[in-house]
Amino acid sequence: MHSASSHVIDNILFVGKESGGGSDEDWPLSDVSGTLHRGERSVRTYNRHGEDRFQLVLRARGHSPRELLRMHGETIILQQGGVIVIELMGTHGENDNLELDEDISSVSRRSSIADQEQGLLGGKEGRDSEYSRDRATITRKPWHWRLCLGIGGTALLVVVISIWFLRNLSHNVTDAVAKASSIQTNDYILDQDWDFDAPPRRREYTWTVRDQVHNPDGVYRPMMLVNTQFPGPLIEVNEGDTIVVHVDNQAVNATSLHWHGIYQNGTPHMDGTVGITQCPIAPGGKFTYEFTILGQSGTYWWHAHQGVQSSDGMHGPLVIHSRSEKKSQTIAYSSDRILMVADHYHELSSALLWQYLKPDMENMEPIPDSALLNGRTIRDCDDLPQRHCDNSTTNFGYPTLDLASGKSHRVRIINVGAFAEFQVQIDEHELAVIEVDGTAVTPINYHRININPGQRYSVIINTSVSGADAFWLRARMITRCFKGRSETLKPDVYGVVRYDTASDQTPTSTDWEEKLDLECRDMNTTELKPLNVAAAPTKADAFFHFRANFEIGDWRLSRGVFDSSSWRANARSPSLLRTIDGLAEANASSAPPASLGDGAGTAFINDVAFHKPRESVLQTTGIQTIDILISNFDDGNHPMHLHGYKYFVLAQGHGYPPMKSVLDGITRENIQPLYDSLDLSNPLRRDTASVEGYGWMLLRLVADNAGMWAFHCHLSWHTEAGLLMQFLTRSDELAKIGVPEANRALCAAEGVERGMGPKDEDYRDFAE
Repeated sequence: MHSASSHVIDNILFVGKESGGGSDEDWPLSDVSGTLHRGERSVRTYNRHGEDRFQLVLRARGHSPRELLRMHGETIILQQGGVIVIELMGTHGENDNLELDEDISSVSRRSSIADQEQGLLGGKEGRDSEYSRDRATITRKPWHWRLCLGIGGTALLVVVISIWFLRNLSHNVTDAVAKASSIQTNDYILDQDWDFDAPPRRREYTWTVRDQVHNPDGVYRPMMLVNTQFPGPLIEVNEGDTIVVHVDNQAVNATSLHWHGIYQNGTPHMDGTVGITQCPIAPGGKFTYEFTILGQSGTYWWHAHQGVQSSDGMHGPLVIHSRSEKKSQTIAYSSDRILMVADHYHELSSALLWQYLKPDMENMEPIPDSALLNGRTIRDCDDLPQRHCDNSTTNFGYPTLDLASGKSHRVRIINVGAFAEFQVQIDEHELAVIEVDGTAVTPINYHRININPGQRYSVIINTSVSGADAFWLRARMITRCFKGRSETLKPDVYGVVRYDTASDQTPTSTDWEEKLDLECRDMNTTELKPLNVAAAPTKADAFFHFRANFEIGDWRLSRGVFDSSSWRANARSPSLLRTIDGLAEANASSAPPASLGDGAGTAFINDVAFHKPRESVLQTTGIQTIDILISNFDDGNHPMHLHGYKYFVLAQGHGYPPMKSVLDGITRENIQPLYDSLDLSNPLRRDTASVEGYGWMLLRLVADNAGMWAFHCHLSWHTEAGLLMQFLTRSDELAKIGVPEANRALCAAEGVERGMGPKDEDYRDFAE
């Protein structure tokens, strides 16, 4: 039993909705807002539409600054990342002064999500005197109450107005959800008239990030969306094009965007990784990403790289067309589309993250509630009586792939989820894999495709199956890796592949007969051979062995580690900026000449310029080839993603790699039997490959791209638990790359740390 203790809340954000009169437009929750900073007792509100009819009330029963949303009856209550957004009642206008009866800069911390619900949802008054002092209410100047409520306003009238508002708020939220749902029904079909031969051009996008309530599977929950779309907008370009994305962050938390799989040649500061290549974009802030696509094509995606915001809706596809795409098709296809699979949670990611990182959780990852195909699925709301659920809007129904019969069609499958590996199939249709993480491969047929978070596979399906014209598309989470059980989990999601000759009838197709492969690991990558043959370098300049696992440290906290290092993001001092500034000041490498790699002195762990317990940095100078052997001492798999590169996947396995002697441990000399067995003629090149539980993986990397690059497990919970290290490559060239002033300005912005994950010391009281 944890005792309550004082904890400072940095600020309180008021968010309102129109409650009558004025415009008929449905406004998102963030259009009326104001911020109460630590120690202050009043706040001026802002209304971008200039209307004066809004409902507000603050019930300040807080706990530590993490996010939490609950639909309780017809009331929305949200606590989010150092900012509290709470139920709103009472009329106010632009620049009104809202005052608190008492200073609420200190409030009690509650020890669990259930306790948070009890406090935020308003349990019995006086139930716990320990918490009673945390309450605060908004008071208004007498003349304003008279103006808003009319002369002679009574308590009864206030109650009536409150009830009326809450009902209208529910309707307004539902309408806003319906509007968001109608945007995402395009199913991401690529342009059939795309000009692959167009000269290089700037492709410009304007994106606004907002907090918005949405119900992808029927259950209402808060999300962060780009341009009110879920999933987010498609970026489609040609190789050689320059992508320009103007981001306006109108959400309550800071954010960033990462371009998953993009090399960022010459622009490492545009990679979008908080704490490594940039500071976050603060609430109300703007930032422009600009980078040119060089030397790559295929299927990629973008997602937030701040906390687990990607799971809150901040993701979308990115497709790069090769100039020779039409000519080089090994199987000609008549249509091209995207299929995103994802696990889905009914809770805000940071509420789950707060719970996951608590003492004694021992890497007990949050279990998803649903699976989504292109942002939707069907849930029976009767199975979720404790949730505010509505699946009657036009968003719902089976996602459908309408395909011309007798043709071949390309489907680009992306796992945009936070945790679950998926197995994807289409009944009675073989899937010919032609691309893996942007690498074109010689086609090979499968009945089912296993895909981990962050990975992409393009498949060709032929619509020539006779006897039926509608078939189930099945995507199932591989739940064997889950460490617990969930009563609400629905691990399967279904779509429909329908020929143009089909009616609207439900498919009657059957599953493949062979046994399901439910192991949490990659497909057999040795079968997948790049179409453009490229042998791996015959010898590496340096060899590194890293042990990846979870360890219990201070305050009984379970954290992910590479060897002895567990990463923590620094929101105001990203390592790329520190490195470039340090190199410029020294006019040379900031690292010592000592080496941990074959004595060459050009590849080493830099524990001088960086704080190794929280920043493990592998540094190279010049163009080096390095081998990385990862041993996974965790029971779950780790899909390892490297920013800025594709690597050669040389070998993967279970247990220990082949060695001369198991007693001598893993050294380059002792694993010579493994090296003797390698086929270096044309190994698979990709940016996200998995090391299975209690297994190992050998990668070879040609380190030739100047920058600071994250190397991390792409299970979002593991990244936030610290399972990330950094590769500082071509440090000799990095000082020549100038970082725009706009990047540096992000670090000085107010609110840049809002939405950051919890710090270890936040849990100190829980471990007592």
